[in-house]
Amino acid sequence: MFKYTIPAILHWLMPTYTWKVKTKDKQLFLTFDDGPHPQITPWVLALLKEYDAKATFFCVADNVKKFPETYKEVLNQGHTTGNHSFHHLNGWKTNTQPYLADVELASEYISSNLFRPPYGRIRRQQAKALQDKYKIIMWNRLSRDYEKNLNVNESLAQMKQVDNGSILVFHDSEKSFENLKVLLPELLSFYKQEGYQMLSIPNTLA
Repeated sequence: MFKYTIPAILHWLMPTYTWKVKTKDKQLFLTFDDGPHPQITPWVLALLKEYDAKATFFCVADNVKKFPETYKEVLNQGHTTGNHSFHHLNGWKTNTQPYLADVELASEYISSNLFRPPYGRIRRQQAKALQDKYKIIMWNRLSRDYEKNLNVNESLAQMKQVDNGSILVFHDSEKSFENLKVLLPELLSFYKQEGYQMLSIPNTLA
């Protein structure tokens, strides 16, 4: 629907979603969707540690169930996690009650009040039902690392156009890994050189 960034008008139309973190400081908020993965997530964790960066991992609970030790390592290294549903459901294609039930099932494995809808697609009635319990976290920069024929140089250029409070999306998944191996080291180095602090989104986000 949108390529690398979200138009400002959507921020205005959907103000209850978090598109950026409000801060005047040079802070970026890294996020990784769809894990944990037993090989890729540890690779990401090692790279984040190298650059003194923290992140938020929006986990698919089915993967948490399969790879609990990897999930524990994410938390042990000081990162935060968020609910990304149990079965990675598309809210636009799923009725509200099954969608909510899937998110609730995921909460049995992921203790967090942060929720990111898979594909960024959620109906208003689904969001309204979830917002008493969750802060819905969207983004303002999307790497598109999951694209098989990604123009990596274009993605790098777009992901370098950040400002204070930007929420950035990557994926610790198999289909994204080849692109992620190129994108993430260069971007972490760039952000650090530019003086940005790379942080996870706190569960206490207001």
